[in-house]
Amino acid sequence: MVITNSSDSSQKVPAVNFHLWEPCNMRCKFCFATFQDVKRDMDLPKGHLPEEQCLSIVDRLAEAGFEKINFAGGEPTLCSWLPNLIKRAKEHDMVTSIVTNGSRITDQWLADLNGSLNWIALSIDTVDSEKLKQLGRALRGTDPITKDEYLRIVRDIKQRGIRLKINTVVTSETWQEDFIGFIKLAKPERWKMLQALPVKGQNDAYIAGFEITTEQFEAYVQRNRIVENDGIAIVPEDNDMMKESYVMIDPAGRFFDNVQGTYNYSKPILEVGVEQALEDVSIDLKQFHKRGGRYDW
Repeated sequence: MVITNSSDSSQKVPAVNFHLWEPCNMRCKFCFATFQDVKRDMDLPKGHLPEEQCLSIVDRLAEAGFEKINFAGGEPTLCSWLPNLIKRAKEHDMVTSIVTNGSRITDQWLADLNGSLNWIALSIDTVDSEKLKQLGRALRGTDPITKDEYLRIVRDIKQRGIRLKINTVVTSETWQEDFIGFIKLAKPERWKMLQALPVKGQNDAYIAGFEITTEQFEAYVQRNRIVENDGIAIVPEDNDMMKESYVMIDPAGRFFDNVQGTYNYSKPILEVGVEQALEDVSIDLKQFHKRGGRYDW
């Protein structure tokens, strides 16, 4: 159930993350969105719903009053009709965003969106190629994106007038790093630092080797916070901050939460509607605001 301070719809969490796509071309060992359970239990052998159903979900979310939609995966840019979803959301005057590893972002891909995409969040944990291989943050798990290629992707995004965020998952491989130099070169508007999150049924086969303590995470945040002097907003999220603070949809078109350390799924949105499906999950508006979920988007 969405926890609000008022029955007024303006008091509900205004942003939604649609994990529309299970497939990914990287093998991040800490990934908390593998959705193998969804493929198995919801009879989704390809790991996603058909395009028309995804478009219908976007329509329903807009009708329910969501202001911002973030398309995630898996790797959403593997989805050939992702641009159609972005454009449909923009037709509803929603703020549009994607979270991507960047491997398929080209200037032509960006141009084809015709100005429909407001934000791109690039997932960049480090630019140390050996650490990226250890993390699996690499194509096929072995071929990482280089620092120069990341900077090319950043340049293409900015030249198209798209606003840039960087998401960094902080793990045992990287918590002692100084990432200041790269972040100053990329200069995103927002840099989200995420403590590696264990989720039973998603990443428990590998996460133990990559978990860090809250104290280690805070040390990373403090070490790198100096980039705020360059006008970059720092958005740290430890494991507690991530719980109940997101409205999330899985590849089967169901809301889900992570309150109990595993995923709890709602009934499908296309079967019962947005409002009824939301009753099956726990989302805390105070947590959303506490993690800085509402900003100048």
